[in-house]
Amino acid sequence: MDTFEERRKFVEELKKQWKTLWRDRIDDKVRAEGISDKDYSQLFIERGTVIMATRKFKPPDFYEIIQHYLSSELGVVNSMLPLNPTVGGWRKFIRNMSRQQSLVRQRRSSLMEPVKKENQQLKKGGRGWLHFKR
Repeated sequence: MDTFEERRKFVEELKKQWKTLWRDRIDDKVRAEGISDKDYSQLFIERGTVIMATRKFKPPDFYEIIQHYLSSELGVVNSMLPLNPTVGGWRKFIRNMSRQQSLVRQRRSSLMEPVKKENQQLKKGGRGWLHFKR
């Protein structure tokens, strides 16, 4: 991979394969798994590999695959790809900050005691709301 255009085409080809992998997977409803239906040698996934499961399963990561291919060329990964959403970035920072601010507001409102007004005139002269005669 010499030029930027060749790298870009290679990444686009990997993206196409990645999309077909997820689109054409076999869903096993009994085991709650997604299984690849073909060999995807460029993505390091063989036919029958579990690519999606319910518990304690790490699905294949597209960013890790690209980093494996482009790791020999220093700095290429950083200039070619945006940050992985699990690592972070502006969107994750904004989401986390807005969540923290809303939690602080909820805590403040729940900790505040209701203000009790004194010296209010009592309803029915202090006898309450019921209409009964003594």
